[in-house]
Amino acid sequence: MLSSGIRRPTLFLICGLPGSGKTTLARKLEEERRAVRLTPDEWLWTLFGGDRERADAHRASIEGLQWEVAARALGEGADVVLDWGFWSRAERDDYRLRARALGARTEVRFLHATAAELRERLAARRGIAGAFRVSEDELISWSDAFEPPAPDESG
Repeated sequence: MLSSGIRRPTLFLICGLPGSGKTTLARKLEEERRAVRLTPDEWLWTLFGGDRERADAHRASIEGLQWEVAARALGEGADVVLDWGFWSRAERDDYRLRARALGARTEVRFLHATAAELRERLAARRGIAGAFRVSEDELISWSDAFEPPAPDESG
């Protein structure tokens, strides 16, 4: 826990669907805030290449490891950017509580894009190393499951 005289670090929860611009924003925050940026897809691509099935099977483990890194960094006073999507309020609430327990602030950064914009962006990144392919069926299913942040979730 940080003492009261030290600037409180910020945990940024980057929230949005694939193709909404999450990683672009996460990289910007990383640079502007000199923050630790954690993006599971980058680690998963390094470990499994384009093998999405294997990557998906290990996503929870990678996110668990990334949270350990994030918690240590926040405890040392560094800002952290979690580029995870945060599709549900329950998940966002969980990480807000975790950050608070470490003496950190939380900011939810929500990136909204229309279905047409998402399709266009996802099509443009097909075949690019480091970008997993997202099918139309997945995009529809994920859009249906996604819970946009409520106005009271800004901090």
